[in-house]
Amino acid sequence: MSCVAIEGTEMNGLELSPGEAWTKMVGSPLVKLIDVRTEAEWKYVGEPDVETLGAALVKISWQLSPDMRVNSEFLNQLREAVGADDTLLFMCRSGGRSLAAAKAARGCSIKQSYSIAGGFEGDLDENGHRGNKAGWKYQGLPWRQT
Repeated sequence: MSCVAIEGTEMNGLELSPGEAWTKMVGSPLVKLIDVRTEAEWKYVGEPDVETLGAALVKISWQLSPDMRVNSEFLNQLREAVGADDTLLFMCRSGGRSLAAAKAARGCSIKQSYSIAGGFEGDLDENGHRGNKAGWKYQGLPWRQT
């Protein structure tokens, strides 16, 4: 995976809240939701349900199980799955992998690339559970178990 690396932790307009992401997708077929989690996460944790918007969920893992190495084919797979004029909204579990994916996409001149803050489940709460502080599920946005 090459292109121009975007360094640092500065967000520079890279993040949207789950609600902002949903609003962007409503009525806009050029906005794509890219879930960068692993197949196990999609299968056992659930996934966003964007069918009511007439949208498709694009699943491309940023990291590959079992060793969680970065998917060297990620950008090639992304280019095959989306159009040149699409706005890309990246989602992972809690926001780290999706931010890395959005930075990589922007580094490859896909300027309309954003990470969804809090991801699908958000960070751990005081009891060590996800889904209670932030993220897609916490915001009450549609999702389903597969």
